[in-house]
Amino acid sequence: MTTTTDLGTDLLRAVARLNRWTTRHTTFTVPAAQARLLALLDELGPTRVSVLALADHSSQPTATAQVNRLEAAGWVRRDGDPGDARACRVSLTEAGSAALAEARRARGAVLAPVLERLVEVDPSALARVTDAVLVIGELLDVASHPGAAPAAPTPQ
Repeated sequence: MTTTTDLGTDLLRAVARLNRWTTRHTTFTVPAAQARLLALLDELGPTRVSVLALADHSSQPTATAQVNRLEAAGWVRRDGDPGDARACRVSLTEAGSAALAEARRARGAVLAPVLERLVEVDPSALARVTDAVLVIGELLDVASHPGAAPAAPTPQ
């Protein structure tokens, strides 16, 4: 019998492998580490560097260096934090959103021929992949509700 823990582990392993495979075969105009930070900002919205570092499982100096690179490229901007005059919040610019969209399109373009081959072999596969995308979206919706997952650590 498969437990929800086993299923969760299998799902995460499969998604991670697909993500790594796609990343290895994609030519990026945005370095992968910077694309990852842009995606985090897209997900989190304007946030402090310390929160980005926690979400990215990196040190604050590493996150600061990445944000500096993103800012130099015009992909993010720093604004004052309305809750703390000593701090700033980082947010995506229009150019940053466009760079992230291009990185996502490039990854999707790498996967498209694989999906096409899969559908050639098994025409019902497209419906199953569509269902998988919907279920993963539903999992993310449930996970985003308060109490669904452990709270992220708050930086001091």
